[in-house]
Amino acid sequence: MSTLLVTGFEPFGGASVNPSAEVVRRFTNNGKPPDAVTAILPVDAVQAPRMITDLLLDHQPDLCLMLGQADGYAALTVERVAINLCDFRIPDNAGAQRVDEPIVEDGPAAYFSTAPVRDVVRAIRAAGVPVDLSLSAGAYLCNMVYYTALHVCATHCLPTRCLFIHLPSLPSQASADRAPRPTMALETMYAGVCAALRAGLGGEN
Repeated sequence: MSTLLVTGFEPFGGASVNPSAEVVRRFTNNGKPPDAVTAILPVDAVQAPRMITDLLLDHQPDLCLMLGQADGYAALTVERVAINLCDFRIPDNAGAQRVDEPIVEDGPAAYFSTAPVRDVVRAIRAAGVPVDLSLSAGAYLCNMVYYTALHVCATHCLPTRCLFIHLPSLPSQASADRAPRPTMALETMYAGVCAALRAGLGGEN
């Protein structure tokens, strides 16, 4: 039986909710498989990399699916590349704002996802959920955790497939906006993530 690690992030930037955490909670509450591990990561440039490292080394999962929020996105967005760069647009929840700094000193410039990204995109689309394939996960905590996970797996020779998916905002997050922003229902996000998990385990790189 395959081992899964699924992570999301706590709210950040003054928000009271993060859809990635809500999807992880939905996965947990809906009777996750006994071999699945879930975690909500802090939006903290020190603690988040430590936590994902410990989770990977402790559980050595077959698939690590990391989720995060991206305001302005209208679809689940499968990220192909993690780059060795911190360039925070806003401070993290500990007040740190890292700019033009490497995640890992002298580490590789970038890592490609080790999951079958096109199979994942096809599976999400087949589930009736809007989906895009993106080149880079950005330069904030989402990218930092993604790069860290791939680096840990590479340096410790773990066979874990690592994948990051950005999620749109929830409708409740946009209710007070002056200008409209794209949103997606939690149930739709959850359906897409479940499809991604199946494809991530079963597809070819």
